[in-house]
Amino acid sequence: MDKKESAKERILQVASELFYQEGIRAVGIDRIIAESMVAKASFYRNFATKDDLIVAFLEHRLPRSLERIEEARLRFPDQPIEQLRFLFQSISDRMKEPDFRGCPYMNTAVEFPDIEHPAHAKAVESRHILWCHVKQMAVEAGARDPEALASQLEILHSGAIMMAYMKKSMYNADHFYKAAMLLIKDQVPSVSTS
Repeated sequence: MDKKESAKERILQVASELFYQEGIRAVGIDRIIAESMVAKASFYRNFATKDDLIVAFLEHRLPRSLERIEEARLRFPDQPIEQLRFLFQSISDRMKEPDFRGCPYMNTAVEFPDIEHPAHAKAVESRHILWCHVKQMAVEAGARDPEALASQLEILHSGAIMMAYMKKSMYNADHFYKAAMLLIKDQVPSVSTS
């Protein structure tokens, strides 16, 4: 690891990878300390509890999750339909990658079902932020009911990522993309589904 990285950055990087790939409850603090090569005291100076680390992990993931949306906006400025097309194609492509393990926010919410738990609350908040961006794209694209479209796309996305994770190589992520485009076309009839 880069020696210029702070202990906190190393801990977050290791926790982010392990939590996403193996699940939060499956990964203990001692393993994170060992793999991030920090002293136990250093870990607890940065994160008083595992719950604090989980919330930090979700905060750390959010900018990464927003990158796909930002890339769509940068590639297709003033073309919200193309932004949506690019966004859902890139999500479809991500589902095909061997390390894909679903949505870190959904995974966290499932592992921590108590809505009062800070990890659950942060997961719900993070996902809400992401889908507000999709809703804004739908508004800009001229959808008849942008809120309904964003909600339908979120439902489709949620089911598709679980299927992609559960069925792995047997899952055809192109079906997700085509279904997303049909939902968009229903709201914005000028859209081509190809």
